[in-house]
Amino acid sequence: MNRELITLRHVSAGYGRKQVFSDIDLTVYEHDFLGIIGPNGGGKTTLLKLILGLLRPTSGTITYYRDGEVITSPRIGYLPQYQQLDRKFPISVEEVVRSGLGIEKSLFHRFTKEQESRLTTTIERLELSDLRRTQLSELSGGQLQRVLLARAVVSRPDVIMLDEPNTYIDYHFQHQMYQMLSQFNEESAIVMVSHDIGSVLQNVKSIACVNHDIHYHPSSEVDTHWLRKYYGCPIDLIGHGAMPHRILKEH
Repeated sequence: MNRELITLRHVSAGYGRKQVFSDIDLTVYEHDFLGIIGPNGGGKTTLLKLILGLLRPTSGTITYYRDGEVITSPRIGYLPQYQQLDRKFPISVEEVVRSGLGIEKSLFHRFTKEQESRLTTTIERLELSDLRRTQLSELSGGQLQRVLLARAVVSRPDVIMLDEPNTYIDYHFQHQMYQMLSQFNEESAIVMVSHDIGSVLQNVKSIACVNHDIHYHPSSEVDTHWLRKYYGCPIDLIGHGAMPHRILKEH
């Protein structure tokens, strides 16, 4: 059985007087691929902020592990939501991806040959070689998502955090992205927030439905009864072949 990588125990959190979570528990295991789903406003982004350390819990504990030992500073690769970025910032594709290696070195040291090689390999795997010198402002939405994914994985982190990674990418690259994530998952755990339940159920290993509480399912084999119960509204999964691709929600 895989060892614990991140644990949340009896965690409560919110913003000012607004309580989002109260006494929640969650465990992310080594090599897990955890899909976080749930209705808008249910707390998915708040959960990510807690794990990333961007929000402190009002009570409870968040503990990180490496090789079974408690650590204080995990290596986390993070792909934020598209709208959180300043696309006018004067920086190239290569510089963005290279910034993902910053956690591996001190401020005044050069990158090693191994790190430079890994940078090039990651850029090639994400099909960004022709855009290496291109400025961020010149990229399409899908190209930008690929750049941010490259930045998130280049350091070979303990866990890769993805916040709505399907935004602005076409079906062709979405399929490629999940194939690549499957490969990255051999080295890193993955935690992915997505509103695209069909893609989540097709690709992840476990599910956490977040709706001001956390309801964990240890596999992706969930039915519409489970989804309806924890979303709080009727949901139908409509499949096309082996790929569920549409969610109908009725309020």
